[in-house]
Amino acid sequence: MNEADREVLLRLEKESRSKQERFMQQIADRLGRQRVTEKPEHPFKGAPPEWHRYALDQEEQIALFSDNWKKAGGHVFRFPHLEAAKQFIAEKAEELRAHAIIRQNQPELNALGLESAMPDVEVVVWQTGQTEDVLRYAAGADIGITMADYGVAYTGSLVCTSSGDQGRSVSLLPAVVMAILPAERMSTRLGEVLAHFDGRPRAEFPAGIHFISGPSRSADIENDLTIGVHGPGVVFALIVG
Repeated sequence: MNEADREVLLRLEKESRSKQERFMQQIADRLGRQRVTEKPEHPFKGAPPEWHRYALDQEEQIALFSDNWKKAGGHVFRFPHLEAAKQFIAEKAEELRAHAIIRQNQPELNALGLESAMPDVEVVVWQTGQTEDVLRYAAGADIGITMADYGVAYTGSLVCTSSGDQGRSVSLLPAVVMAILPAERMSTRLGEVLAHFDGRPRAEFPAGIHFISGPSRSADIENDLTIGVHGPGVVFALIVG
């Protein structure tokens, strides 16, 4: 850039700043207020102390979560143990006439034996290194099954992390999603969940943190609500314990 061009740019910048100052001063004058030129102080940051002290016991958490989840259009069921949840999934798959199911590659699901409970249904496990194949399968699957990492009572949300063995497409692409949540993973506030990720080394951080608060909802500018356009239209939260 030559000297002449630099001078032109400096002049234009000076004129622009002058116009900005006049504009802001005009607003202050019309409001009858002193022009504020210093950044205001912000003595309070984050949630107030009383919010950090707000807590519910497990039964209260589950009740609040269930209420909020159902208000968002989701279905919630509670079971005493994983075997009962497995039986529910098998019965619901038969009721929905599901032919294709995709599930996460998670230790709890691997040990559950869903395949043996649904011998007439094709159950595919999300696998690292087969991304194209499992993505295609997930897009056409009737049901996606995952273990949720956390539940949030106050927002009625499930929190699921993703990685190579836990593809987010399992809870995003199928028409129906069933998320199993052990009761001990329920929390009262979202901040309690996010605290688990604070300070975690980058190498141990999940590829993604996903919040599920009922079925997919989309609304255009005319306020027409449509369910299931950009995600599953039916979502089950299966609380165990």
